Amino acid sequence: MQHAYDFYKPDMVSEYPVVDGKLSIQCYLGALDRCYRLYKHKVQTLEEGRTSPLTLEDIDYCLFHTPYCKLVQKSFARLYFNDFLDAAKDDPKYTGLEAFRDLKLEDTFFNKDLEKAFVNASKELFNSKTKLALLLATQVGNMYTPSLYSGLASLLYSKSAADLAGRRVVFFSYGSGLASAMFSVRVSQDAAPGSQLERIVGSFSDLQARIDSRKCFSPAEFADMMKLREDTHHLARYTPVGPVQDLFPGTWYLTHVDETHLSSPSL
Repeated sequence: MQHAYDFYKPDMVSEYPVVDGKLSIQCYLGALDRCYRLYKHKVQTLEEGRTSPLTLEDIDYCLFHTPYCKLVQKSFARLYFNDFLDAAKDDPKYTGLEAFRDLKLEDTFFNKDLEKAFVNASKELFNSKTKLALLLATQVGNMYTPSLYSGLASLLYSKSAADLAGRRVVFFSYGSGLASAMFSVRVSQDAAPGSQLERIVGSFSDLQARIDSRKCFSPAEFADMMKLREDTHHLARYTPVGPVQDLFPGTWYLTHVDETHLSSPSL
């Protein structure tokens, strides 16, 4: 955690936050570095018999908080850079990257040469361990709080129970201001028909169909929706006027806000 004004909301009357884009990226990558190094240390401490530092090759799937997908690929490359710094200087896996050996993490947040080199070097690993978890993010965009778990939903849709059984899945969670965490889960080994894992994976089988069932709106219609939100933000007494017939079954929505700002939900 760190006190940082990278993305915050000083004016509660406004619906929109104040964003320092460059600082926000620096905070995200700095938190990622710190979390990964702490995670590697914890694995080294807890896994008996481990003789070498954990690397991305020890991780089966790696999921990230996703402001936008390009940052996730850069973040994966950032973890690869961390692994590179921990590796022996003659490790053939990192041939061609020697020029970056003496750089410090905190000096490289906006080093474009380094970013390009490590994105290219880690591309194959990224494609196998992370890209498939961006299915929802590529089609929905920035979901803020649920973005990390949209990655989990995408992974459960993209892989079978047998593919996932026994795998290590690492999660990087992040929120501006800032707070961050890295943790992992080990998927159950039991992928038999009827197992809990098989049922969980099966519950995501219609994910693409749900995405495809969304209603398309024109840019002008979207602008009108956003204008309505701006005009009614923090308004009391207020009854929302938006249509509810297109909401997914089981969706909670607001029906009324009284003069004391108490809201009434409906299902």
